[in-house]
Amino acid sequence: MSVPVITSKEEFERTLDENKTFFLLKNSLTCPISAMARNRYNSFSKESEVPCYMLHVQEARELSNQIAEDFSIQHESPQALLFSNRKVVWNDSHGSITKRNLQKALP
Repeated sequence: MSVPVITSKEEFERTLDENKTFFLLKNSLTCPISAMARNRYNSFSKESEVPCYMLHVQEARELSNQIAEDFSIQHESPQALLFSNRKVVWNDSHGSITKRNLQKALP
């Protein structure tokens, strides 16, 4: 099963409404570091009980920027965010997006 991709503000709002806790990976489609992080994230998502979603920055730049602004998180790509109760409770980027760090981020 592949990770669902969020492409619109409406989809993101629905994800916030439907999930108490979830991960979101902001991913660049052209960056090799993003490709590495995406592979690690996909591997993690197969075992995670917490829902995992992805946003392709090039396809949803406005939404990506809006998330950074709304949650006071500096935009990076790749960047993994853990949302809980409609707040970002953890985030990390680039080479720090590992299966171990994603697991450690969970409460």
